[in-house]
Amino acid sequence: MATSTVKPRRLETRVFPTLNADGTRRWLRPRVSPGRFLRGRVCFGWFLIALFALLPYIEIGGRPAILLDIPRREFTLFGTTFLATDTLYLMLFLVGAIAAVFAVTALFGRIWCGWACPQTVYLELLYRPLERWIGRGRAGGAWRPAAGYLLYLLASMFLAHTFLAYFVGIDKLAAWVQSSPFEHPIAFLVMAATTGLMYFDFAWFREQTCLVACPYGRLQSALLDRHSLVIGYDARRGEPRGKGRAREGGAAPRGDCVDCGLCVRTCPTGIDIRGGLQMECIGCAQCIDACDAVMAKVGRPRGLIRYCSQAELAGEKRRLLRPRVILYPMLALAAFGALGVLLLTRGDAEVTLLRGIGNPFSVLADGLVSNPIRLKIVNRGDAARDYRVAVACAEEVELVAAQNPVPVSAGETVTASFFLVGAPERFRRGNLECTLSVDDGAGYAEEIPCRLLGPYRKEGSP
Repeated sequence: MATSTVKPRRLETRVFPTLNADGTRRWLRPRVSPGRFLRGRVCFGWFLIALFALLPYIEIGGRPAILLDIPRREFTLFGTTFLATDTLYLMLFLVGAIAAVFAVTALFGRIWCGWACPQTVYLELLYRPLERWIGRGRAGGAWRPAAGYLLYLLASMFLAHTFLAYFVGIDKLAAWVQSSPFEHPIAFLVMAATTGLMYFDFAWFREQTCLVACPYGRLQSALLDRHSLVIGYDARRGEPRGKGRAREGGAAPRGDCVDCGLCVRTCPTGIDIRGGLQMECIGCAQCIDACDAVMAKVGRPRGLIRYCSQAELAGEKRRLLRPRVILYPMLALAAFGALGVLLLTRGDAEVTLLRGIGNPFSVLADGLVSNPIRLKIVNRGDAARDYRVAVACAEEVELVAAQNPVPVSAGETVTASFFLVGAPERFRRGNLECTLSVDDGAGYAEEIPCRLLGPYRKEGSP
């Protein structure tokens, strides 16, 4: 079957969508194109905004749904508290999340950018609607820009305070808001800096965050293939574009594209989707809604611009099963599965055996061998616990401690020092195997193998 070789042409040539030919900033004020995709994005976007605003108020198991307590190095996610030492959990989560993003991108293209990215959601559903509401950019007085800047500032302050609640909790944030900034200067500076960054981003930098700062768009060439779902213009059906059905003289018929340019004027990043897949496309589907509306008016089938694959646009059949869409989900499932197993099997406490600081062993004045050890005890429970440490060994070994049991508050980590003392004749080839038992009297108990070091003695020597 012959494939059309018609190449789409751009509406106008630009080095960058937000730059004019002379290098000045090209301000984009995209036209809103109502349609089924816009309705879906609005509903989903406001659901995400509401979720972001309400999560700090939600508690799970008596704990905030999300609380990232950096000073205490505790991170609570949906009722589970992680500590700064839980690097394995973090690694598994990041590997699973990255693999999941790769899998979603390979299947559905940049659906995250257009439908769920906070940059797109807040810019297109909050800041630009405010701009349209006050009519900024129209003639009619200097009050419009001033009103716009004020509304942007208020929106940025709300987002900054909500963002801060994820790190300090809603109760502490409420107390700070009602008190003087001089009573909590660091928190106030963090809030002010966050407000300033959000104001700069959404009031001035805007779509350039997606085009310049965000690396995700540049990763498309590696994450997408010819069968990934993207937004594409059907050049075989649309070209040659132009008004009417026939060229001058009644020769060859024109394509379905009437060259109205609405797909360009409605694009939030200012590109012409008819130029093919581009890094600047965020997959918001506004060009689809605009084109479908025009097609309905001129009595032609919609779908000239649509969600499809590059293979389909070339007349080929789209393949869902490819190596990348099998390997990426498998990697994500393996990482999240391992993370789930670790979370389900971890106890209320975590005890790690550490060697003492200094010499591995010393010989005391009475001839006994002393080994310094340390135990790092992490209390993951909701209440304080006293952890008793004992030693079990086939040979006689004494445990010497300044404090035993060791008190540990809820969520705290304590490192306690001990000495294990044994007779030198008990050591075989410089080693003595024993076991440490740790329990809190409330259900937690663990036995930890421990190898003591001492003078090297051959088997059978006195």
